[in-house]
Amino acid sequence: MNDRSLSGQVVVLDDLTRSFEQGGVRIDVLRGVNLAIRPGEIVALLGPSGSGKSTMLQAIGLLEGGFGGRIEIAGVDASRLGKDQRAAVRRDHIGFVYQFHHLLPDFSAIENVVLPQLVANKTHAEAQARAGELLSALGLAARLDHRPSQLSGGEQQRVAVARALANKPQLVLADEPTGNLDEATADRVLGQFLELVRGEGSAALVATHNERLARAMDRVVRLHDGLLHEGLPEATQLR
Repeated sequence: MNDRSLSGQVVVLDDLTRSFEQGGVRIDVLRGVNLAIRPGEIVALLGPSGSGKSTMLQAIGLLEGGFGGRIEIAGVDASRLGKDQRAAVRRDHIGFVYQFHHLLPDFSAIENVVLPQLVANKTHAEAQARAGELLSALGLAARLDHRPSQLSGGEQQRVAVARALANKPQLVLADEPTGNLDEATADRVLGQFLELVRGEGSAALVATHNERLARAMDRVVRLHDGLLHEGLPEATQLR
């Protein structure tokens, strides 16, 4: 697979569409979304609940089918790939952070970060060293052997961030990554997330409904009525 986009972008969406049938009614969630994200760029995807942010992230993450248009990830036209090829693109190029951490409860913090690297054929020694490095950078050096139930909500989410970055993805997709945390903890976790992503040189698309958090990122795009718009709403920009 080609690891470098001819356009120089990590992500290119061209006229992305997605519709659902509900009660015999057609619902157009995405109505022709266009987006390009540069290497190392952190983009906030702003929109209220139900606007289609998660649907858009699922499309970019190649997690389900049914989408129209073109999705290019790291130079690969993923809209033309089969199931196994899409899984390979996810494994090699994309990291995910969700609102709820989805850590494996019977494994320690470091084991949760080691496992995806083993799936990517890293040696155990390499995976262990990488996991320790990431967790330490997130302030969890003293918590490596703790299971998720022994960690606070903010600590669990930081482990999830380390797991997302474990395989050095070119793109990190984050769906309301601090939405389950109180404001002070959310600010702390987001700050560490952004610092680590920038340090790793990854691009990121971060879905949020919080304009204050969106301002901390390099660029803001808004999903409204199935279409994507650049920047914060005008009324917000004037504040």
